[in-house]
Amino acid sequence: MKPHARRSDRRPSTPAPGSRRPLPGLPLPGVLLLALMPCLAAQAAPAAKPAAAPAAANAAFGDGYQLPPKPLQAIVDAQRPPQMSLSPRRDWMALMRTPSLPGIEVVAQPELKLAGLRIHPRVRAASRFSFASGLELLEIASGKTVQIDGLPSPLSLASLEWSPDQRWLAFNRVDAASGANEVWLVELETRRARKLVAGLNTVAGRGYGWTPDSRRLLVRLQPEGQGDAPAGSGVPTGPATQETRAGGGVKQIRTYQDLLRNENDARQFEYYLRSQLAMVDLTGQVAKFGAPDLYTGVSVSPDGRHVLTTRLQRPFSYLVPASMFARRIDVLDGNGRFEHEVARLPLVDGLPTGNDAVPTGVREVEWRSDAPATLVWAEAQDGGDPARAVEIRDAVFMQAAPFDKPPQTLARLASRFEGAHWGSGELALIDEFWWKTRQVRQWRIAPDHGDRAPELIREGRSEDRYNDPGKPVSVRDAAGGERLLTSADGGSVYFIGEGASSEGDRPFLDRLDLADKRRTRLFHSQAPYFEQPLAVLDDAAKSVLTVRESPTEPANLQRRELGGDAAPVALTHFPHPTPQLRDIKKELIRYQRNDGVELTANLYLPAGYDAKRDGPLPMLMYAYPAEFKSAEAASQVTGSPYEFNAVSYWGPLPYLAMGYAVLDNPTMPIVGEGEREPNDTYIAQLTASAQAAIDEVVRRGVVDRNRVAVSGHSYGAFMTANLLAHTRLFKAGIARSGAYNRTLTPFGFQAEERNYWQAQSTYEAMSPFNFADKIKDPLLLIHGEQDNNSGTFPIQSERMYAAIKGLGGNARLVMLPNESHGYRARESILHMLAETNRWLETYVKNAKPGNAKGEGAKAESAKAEAGRGAKAAK
Repeated sequence: MKPHARRSDRRPSTPAPGSRRPLPGLPLPGVLLLALMPCLAAQAAPAAKPAAAPAAANAAFGDGYQLPPKPLQAIVDAQRPPQMSLSPRRDWMALMRTPSLPGIEVVAQPELKLAGLRIHPRVRAASRFSFASGLELLEIASGKTVQIDGLPSPLSLASLEWSPDQRWLAFNRVDAASGANEVWLVELETRRARKLVAGLNTVAGRGYGWTPDSRRLLVRLQPEGQGDAPAGSGVPTGPATQETRAGGGVKQIRTYQDLLRNENDARQFEYYLRSQLAMVDLTGQVAKFGAPDLYTGVSVSPDGRHVLTTRLQRPFSYLVPASMFARRIDVLDGNGRFEHEVARLPLVDGLPTGNDAVPTGVREVEWRSDAPATLVWAEAQDGGDPARAVEIRDAVFMQAAPFDKPPQTLARLASRFEGAHWGSGELALIDEFWWKTRQVRQWRIAPDHGDRAPELIREGRSEDRYNDPGKPVSVRDAAGGERLLTSADGGSVYFIGEGASSEGDRPFLDRLDLADKRRTRLFHSQAPYFEQPLAVLDDAAKSVLTVRESPTEPANLQRRELGGDAAPVALTHFPHPTPQLRDIKKELIRYQRNDGVELTANLYLPAGYDAKRDGPLPMLMYAYPAEFKSAEAASQVTGSPYEFNAVSYWGPLPYLAMGYAVLDNPTMPIVGEGEREPNDTYIAQLTASAQAAIDEVVRRGVVDRNRVAVSGHSYGAFMTANLLAHTRLFKAGIARSGAYNRTLTPFGFQAEERNYWQAQSTYEAMSPFNFADKIKDPLLLIHGEQDNNSGTFPIQSERMYAAIKGLGGNARLVMLPNESHGYRARESILHMLAETNRWLETYVKNAKPGNAKGEGAKAESAKAEAGRGAKAAK
């Protein structure tokens, strides 16, 4: 089941350590990933034993960008694996080569910040700075790689999409230097590329998509004759005014970034968002489709005869981003003429309290992929307010073309609609979820037979990873729509899952018999490898595409025949990106918090390290807290001991090359069972988890208790500041792009549902800013000057630094120019590593030995405090 996350600041917008998401900067829609590895390292000499820091690393930093020691530079400049996109027939793979990080001169290009969007004005595209620099094709049957002729230079590939018939591959080229925003075509038969159309608008969305017959693309173009962008004179025409009146009830008003500030902003926003729909055939002939408008969504029906459009409308808002502006949802006919109004939705200037709150009216409108032209959507039946006591929270409706009959009710749900998996008129799966309890349900329905009662397929909790059945397997049909893969008799469906267990994650492929609910395991990852199924390659589910790795072998594609003893066939052979770090040691360790909650972490030790010979090491701990509704779920093991030891510049692992032990992703569960709210005992549970982690690595004899640092990004930075404010467990902290004063996010943050006025004591107790006088150990604060993440305004770090400075503490503030929540420029990343390395060298590795009696007393005091808090949490 997909995680329920309606809040933009619930999770970091950049990868957490160990995350298998692509890195910021290259989100390619429809791409499978072999950014299964984060950004990887390479080409530096190994150090068998911790080495002293280079003199330059300890020198006082001057002005300008700084370079870290060469072993850390090598990690930044390492070769990265390609991203991938599987063809509709599952027999070809497009490989997109990932370039090195862009320079600051690229990241510093003009960028407009309007209505929550960041726009590159010259190319009329969403602002981004990294594009694929190479494209080739992999034949899955043979494992042969095929080159493509006629590709542009530079390639600057932003996204790509296979045609439903697989004869063509369309891709978007965005080149800021030339101002190009184009669609190109690759013909699979000839392996040749050619430009199809220029002047694309990709400010909101991909900007192009295939029609089901594979003969045309529906594109969004820059309107002709639009003239120059509106420019303000610099002389105000009056104040920007907002007003509210009593009687509207309590609403959650989030702390969004990049909002409109005045009417000139609004006019600029309209100018850059406005696009002209057009149909483009394979020869490049363009036929306009309707009139220019503020389109944010466009999709063609499976029969190709209708187009669903979403257009923004005034009034705009200075309080919320474009995603909450008023909008009109319509269906156009095949010639671009108005056919049917689906909904007119008002401005959403806030939601009721709670993470399960949603807007009223039509929501999540889409085409049913297994029907010619049927719309499906959800509507809240409780006014979108989770506080209302009702039996039915959401209803799911459908309406077929020509839209002259009333909508039919497809499902009535006790919680929120989370999506549908379409198979046929006889079979679909409907997901629902309720955040407050973490309850999930999956229903089997027959969409064309409204008289048949829904059948419950699964009921459980989203945080119970051990019993997660996985996600249904879908394949592309002839029109390009996603459909459930079923057995030949239609009686079974397939699921791919992570396979979490007490042994660690062991991904699997299952077949579910819909009649008796029995599951047959077709594939299960086996030690000493970590092997993930990516796709089922044939309709009989006899062959599967997987990606396999081990601690010393990077992820590579495999083709595996099921039901026999045949060995998997390797399709790719990506080399180890960090041969100098091949022999780092990783162990998935388990330990217990003093309230009985079981915890896990990945303990890494430098290559060549020997505990008896080298003694305890300095350590960097990097973490990110998570909320749970049960201690049982919080105790479940995460990760796998057999995953590749991928060293990313983003996480803590680079410092293995500098002689540190690393504790990566130690679980920091914040548990609130039953009616209890997790955050009411946040500090107690956080400090107890940190204490348990340090006690365990010290017990193992590999870490010096007096030389430990803590670090994190976003909510992990918030954690870092709190641990320094409430314990003396750490010699130093490194907090990146965090929020430290919760009164600045008064309508909720992360998973906290209550607003400041409902839980004032909790907000105040959780804010490390309120305890800045208690921070006695050095804190390095790093933040992007243009952070766009909800809640982590740059002022959070600026005010935290000012508080520590004013109180006589030890802190350093580094504001990275032109950087967002995830840092993008090579210079910024190198500087981040240089600052962090210097901080660790100064205050951790080379820290003066502590007084054994005094340090022991501090540790016992911290342990006792954590114990008292953990008991209160229970």
